[in-house]
Amino acid sequence: MILANVAVDLFYKGGPIMYPILVVGIVAVCVILERSVWWSRTGLKRKPKQLESVYQDLEEGNLDRAVQNSANAEDPVVRMVHHGLNHPHTSMEGALEVAAGQELRGAGRFLGAMDTIVTLGPLLGLLGTVTGIMGSFSSIGSSELAVEKVTGGIGEALIATAAGLCIAIVTLVPMNFFHSRLASLQFDLEAAANNVLILAGRKGLDEKPPSA
Repeated sequence: MILANVAVDLFYKGGPIMYPILVVGIVAVCVILERSVWWSRTGLKRKPKQLESVYQDLEEGNLDRAVQNSANAEDPVVRMVHHGLNHPHTSMEGALEVAAGQELRGAGRFLGAMDTIVTLGPLLGLLGTVTGIMGSFSSIGSSELAVEKVTGGIGEALIATAAGLCIAIVTLVPMNFFHSRLASLQFDLEAAANNVLILAGRKGLDEKPPSA
């Protein structure tokens, strides 16, 4: 309760710029939570044994069984392979590229927003610094100079700066983590696509659509 009162008091002392900083902070928290849940669920959906089973089917030249084993997959890598194996209107390589792009687009969702937040937070804090210092200087020129007005402006500047930096720091760490997970998924997708093309090419399946 005391911490909440202190936080509210600091918020009001930070000046009007604290309102947009608060909005940015709320957006940052929502994005971080959404991406954390998404990556946690994706990690639970990964099925390396199912992918190996599909590889085995392709190595044996059984395209229909590979399609069946990869159908309705929740693993993004296996899902990409399934879309690649069903390529009646394009090449297998093209279908794999399109499917991989769709998976990466979903995995990279909101990363641009997080990058914007990392940049915007300190800029808003800097704006609060400028407005706070301007308030202090305007008080110095007043005929009724009060120490509280000068220190209040400086305090407003420091609080806004600290709030903006905190938002950037809190967002930067998970953003880099999500970027690393995205790079790892991209590597897995590329490796799986290459394996499928090699295995299918050996059996002459890369240009032949599966027989439904």
